[in-house]
Amino acid sequence: MTDFSPSVARPADERIRTTSFLQRLLARPEFGALSGAVLITLMFITVAGDAGMFSMEGIINWATVAGYLGIIAVAAALLMIAGEFDLSIGSMIGFAGMMVAIPILYWGWPPMAAVPFAFLVAMTLGWLNGWLVMKTGLPSFIVTLAFYFILRGLSLAISVLLTGRTILSSQGDIILRDAMAADPVIGTLFLGHVFTGLFNHLAQIGWLDARSDGTALAIGIPKVIVWWIVLTLAGAFTLARTRLGNWIMACGGDPNAAKNVGIPVTRVKIALFVFVAFAATLFATIQVADAGSAAADRGLQKEFEAIIAAVIGGCLLTGGYGSVIGAAFGALIFGMVQIGIGYTSIDNNWYRVFLGLMLLMAVIFNNYVRRRFAQSAR
Repeated sequence: MTDFSPSVARPADERIRTTSFLQRLLARPEFGALSGAVLITLMFITVAGDAGMFSMEGIINWATVAGYLGIIAVAAALLMIAGEFDLSIGSMIGFAGMMVAIPILYWGWPPMAAVPFAFLVAMTLGWLNGWLVMKTGLPSFIVTLAFYFILRGLSLAISVLLTGRTILSSQGDIILRDAMAADPVIGTLFLGHVFTGLFNHLAQIGWLDARSDGTALAIGIPKVIVWWIVLTLAGAFTLARTRLGNWIMACGGDPNAAKNVGIPVTRVKIALFVFVAFAATLFATIQVADAGSAAADRGLQKEFEAIIAAVIGGCLLTGGYGSVIGAAFGALIFGMVQIGIGYTSIDNNWYRVFLGLMLLMAVIFNNYVRRRFAQSAR
């Protein structure tokens, strides 16, 4: 039988709300960093486009700087999303570099033993950092600030005690870079470039600038850039697609609620401190292999640059929100500006001014987006 009774319109479910593409884009934590990277690129194309900054060699130069910073920015971003800070990153870089160089140059160790030794010592200290933060309940800012001074002092004291020097490059017949390059595993992982043959081929057919012997001016893609890309992709995948990523977000959003639902907050945060130490040691190892030297004062202020890159990338200082991809774009902005200033007539001293302004604008923008997002979710 046909029902001719008037239909009654159902009230719309207020929990279902359509959002525009622009609203979804603004809600992404990496949007600010992506916008900033595009803006900086357009600016330098305008003022330094004819100076070689965007030739392949120029791109490799500023991408290398971004790669070094990006490695530690990825780790700093994950730790900040979990609601913690590590101000000892820069000191850990200098300390780990000395832990690589001293065994090779003064103890006769092969690089294959010295490099894992440096990672083991640094990651143990990273574990201690995290354990103290979680067991004492002290702010990570205070604990890691203490380790900032402890590690810097250890780097200087140990190097002077064992070698009488604070800068190490060679000892007797042993040259540090040559020793690391001669090791098939260490040389493959940390030294040199990839896609060298491809770059030379592109130079031979006229697509890239070539030297007089026909090889490309840009030798290839440095290993530090490869490591940066690998860590960024791994971090982004972990944060977006794994249970650990959900745990990291929950630890930073509300640690007490996370504990109540069974998330091992202590283990997650300590593991992230260990990962920060790993990233700092990776930075130091690549730097030692590339420069052929280690210095106790390496990594100065890198902890602040890593945190700024993470904040530019959308990480909140309060935790629970952020993006590894955004931190990578933040590092890219740093590298582009630091090298790009040299292609212009601008005084290099303005670089620090830029860092401060970028940090201030990123914090204001992220706070605005968070408030708008929270209001729209009500």
